[in-house]
This record gives sequence, C-alpha cells and structure tokens, in this order.
Amino acid sequence: MLAGEAGGAAERVARESYGRLVAFLAARTRDVASAEDALSEAFAAALRQWPAQGIPDNPDAWLLTVARRRQTDDARRRQLRRAGQAHVELLGSELEALAAEQEPIPDRRLALMFACAHPAIEASMRSPLILQTILGLTAEDIAAAFVLPAKTMGQRLVRAKARIRDAGIPFRVPDPAELPERLAAVLDAIYAAHSTSWNELDDHGSAELASEALWLAQLLVSLLPDQPEAKGMLALALYTSARRAARRAPDGAYVPLEQQDTRLWDHTLLARAEQLLQQASAAGPTGRYQLEAAIQSAHVARRLTGITNWGAILALYDHLLALTGSPVVILNRAVASAQVHGPLAALRDLQQLDSDSRMRSYQPYWAARGHLQALAGEPGAAVEALTLAIGLSTDEAVKGYLRARLAALGSG
Repeated sequence: MLAGEAGGAAERVARESYGRLVAFLAARTRDVASAEDALSEAFAAALRQWPAQGIPDNPDAWLLTVARRRQTDDARRRQLRRAGQAHVELLGSELEALAAEQEPIPDRRLALMFACAHPAIEASMRSPLILQTILGLTAEDIAAAFVLPAKTMGQRLVRAKARIRDAGIPFRVPDPAELPERLAAVLDAIYAAHSTSWNELDDHGSAELASEALWLAQLLVSLLPDQPEAKGMLALALYTSARRAARRAPDGAYVPLEQQDTRLWDHTLLARAEQLLQQASAAGPTGRYQLEAAIQSAHVARRLTGITNWGAILALYDHLLALTGSPVVILNRAVASAQVHGPLAALRDLQQLDSDSRMRSYQPYWAARGHLQALAGEPGAAVEALTLAIGLSTDEAVKGYLRARLAALGSG
C-alpha cells in the first residue's frame, strides 16, 4: 500500500474522530493532555504500520487500542515510581458501550463540546478547549480567533487541561437540563471554527472545517430550537457563507464586501439566514449573535436596494458594543462610522484602541486604520499602517489587495 493512502486514511480519522477518541481516552483518567499525547503516538504508529500492514477495518478502534496501551504503560511506570498507589486501570470497553448508548445529543462531537463546557472549567477557556480538543485547531488558530498571542493561548490551554486533571472534573456528556447553561461556550467555539475557515479561504482544509461548523450549528438549532442565540449564530454563519463565491475575482484577487457582485451570492442561503434571524428576534432576548447577524442582514440588503444602509449598521454596532465592549466591535464600528460621520470621526473612535496591546498583531486593525487614514488625507500614516497589515497577512490575495492600495497612495 502506498504511504500516501495510509496518510490520507489517518488524516480522515483525525478530522472525523479526533475529539471522540480523546474523550474516550480521557474518560477515566480525566487527563486530556496525556490522552492527546497517547493519541498522537497512536497516529505516528499508524503512519509507520499501515503502509505495510494495510489500513484496518476499524481505524478508530485500532488507534484507541494503541493509545490505551501507551496510557497503560505510562500508568505502570507511574505505579512503580509511586509505591502503594492503586494501579490505574485503563483497559475497558468505552468504545462499545458508548456506541450502544442512546445519546440525547445527535452528534458525538457536539455532545463532547458540551462536556468541555463544564462549569468548573474557567469560562474563558471552555471554547478554546473545545476548539483544540474536539475540532483539532492549533493553539495559533485559536489565539487568532480570540485576538491573543499564540504563546499566551498555549499556556492557558495547558493550565486548563491540568485543572481538569487535578480537580477531577468529570469529562462526560451533560444531561439535557444542563445544556442551556453551557450553550454560550459551544456557540463561541462553533462560530470561531467557522471564522477560522472563512479567514483561510484558499486552504482546502478550511472548506471542510466550514462545512463541519455549519453542520454542528444546524444540529445545535435542532437540539435547542427554543434558544434564539443558537439561531442567531447559525444565521450569522449562513450570511457569511453565502458570500463565499464572491470573495475572489476570476483571477483570484481579493474582493472586499462593498465591491462584491451580489449576483454571485447564494440567495438560498441568504433566505435561510433571514428566516432564522426573524425567528430568533421574535423569541428574544437579543444577544450578541443576533445583533451580528442583523448587521450582516443590513449589508446583504444591498442586493435588493443597490445601496448599503450604513446608518442602520452603525446603530446596530452601537447596541453590540454596549453589550460586549469588544475591541473588535470598536474596530468594525469605526469603519461603519466613517461612512456616516467621516474618516476623522472614525479615527477618533479608534483612539481608544491605541493602548490595547492585542491590536499590535491584529491584521484587521492595521488594514482598517490604513484605510481610514487614506480617506482622511494622511498618506504617510496610511502607508505605515498598510505596510504593517501586509506583513501580518497570511492570505496572498489579501496581500495583493493591500499592495494595490499602497500603490494607489504612492501614485496619488
């Protein structure tokens, strides 16, 4: 068998079953970090053995068995070092038992997301844990989603996993009555995954992540149909997904929202998003995702009117800022404010972010700042900001767009 076939099979299992396998391995030890280590060694063993021995009929079970052996060996070594401690029994039948369970949650990944949102875990770390442990995102991707340095996020994830282990927090699927109180972390994780895929449009894996995020969001709405924020989050994801085909010109160049051809938008997805937003708004109360979806609804109304209602968008950002206080909302609100009150007013609004260290490495901040400074007749400052934005960009199409903006400043 070709090594590429084995690698492809391992990659597919990692994408589809990584979170479930980690959960099985951590179910008894409550040590997520050691479970991830054991599973990593199992994947390494698969890449060594599968090309010669063939891909097993049940790759999940093969990986689980190998990882459990690693855990068992580690436990035995710890027992030798710690005489008198009870031997940690790791062999068991979780896979068969869990497969036979009648789950109240229709997708195992979604169930494990709610498990990771346990109230005993620090609130700010529940979504990052879900993203890494269940969806397999890297600490760098997670840090970018939450506007934090990668090193800081990595350290926090390590501490959170140690907390689960040391405090003996049960890694189990919660009862249905416990789901609403854990919903916020799951919503944040699913939307962060969707946003990550949106920002990495040219990467093949991002399309799969986007599909997975949408699927989980739809399952969440079907599981909790009376939760307006779940519908708001799904509507928000659908609004952005509907514009995916319009984000690139035929030659691959980046096309900003205000220049996109509305005929390329997926009107079926937009209709579904509008329906969900209406249902969420009727149910109340209005939360973050409903407001963000309403902002997107105002943007895509351009397909009907031919103009963008910046006044309505700015008013919605005012509500969202009052609700969240988010620096990202401050930034996006400033861009909308420039359309209503002019670039100088928008730059004054941005001054409150000058002392926020998170903005130093946040590409959208420098891109927006350069855009506003160019509009305000400050070409020197605009060149500096746009240059920083180019350096922080990972998308070549976005870099090309920003370089064109720089060139236009130079010719002007």
